[in-house]
Amino acid sequence: MNDLQKEINELKQFMVDLKADRAATKAKEKAEAWTKYVSLTVVVIAVIAAVANQYSGKYSSQVQINQIKASDQWNFYEAKSIKQHLDASALTQLQADNSATNPAVAKAVLKIQAEITHFELDKTNIQNSALAFEAKRDAAGVRGRHMGLAVTVFSVAIATASICTVTKKKPLWFAAMGMAAFAIFKMVVAWIA
Repeated sequence: MNDLQKEINELKQFMVDLKADRAATKAKEKAEAWTKYVSLTVVVIAVIAAVANQYSGKYSSQVQINQIKASDQWNFYEAKSIKQHLDASALTQLQADNSATNPAVAKAVLKIQAEITHFELDKTNIQNSALAFEAKRDAAGVRGRHMGLAVTVFSVAIATASICTVTKKKPLWFAAMGMAAFAIFKMVVAWIA
């Protein structure tokens, strides 16, 4: 009977320990319930970072495309300049021959002068087009820099929030949310820049 009483007492003590352990586990879960929100925050930040990354790539592509278009226009400008120079040389040659009284030469001189004027107009239009492409390139570059910074800050915010989950340090979560807010601000600046 003594053994039975001893086992009952051990069982009672086991149940007390089990209840205490269960209460401690519940208290710990309640105290760390905020970590669920940290996990959700990481997911939200990651999704927004993915969007920012796509826009960053878009702006980078726009920089390259507009640089190529501007370069093409400047090459076209140079080609027109060369043609204009050749016509100017031919005009000088014709005028030096003192054959202005010849109707065929006079007609050729007028034609070359018209072409030189046309080349000058073409060059102005081409230059304006090249400058417009350069302006688009520069605007996309500014947007891309803002968006690239946003992507970087989002990455740091995700890392900080992940460290927060492991270390259970709430201030890290707030720091991560602050960084994410700054990154969102940079995204908005990129869109309205």
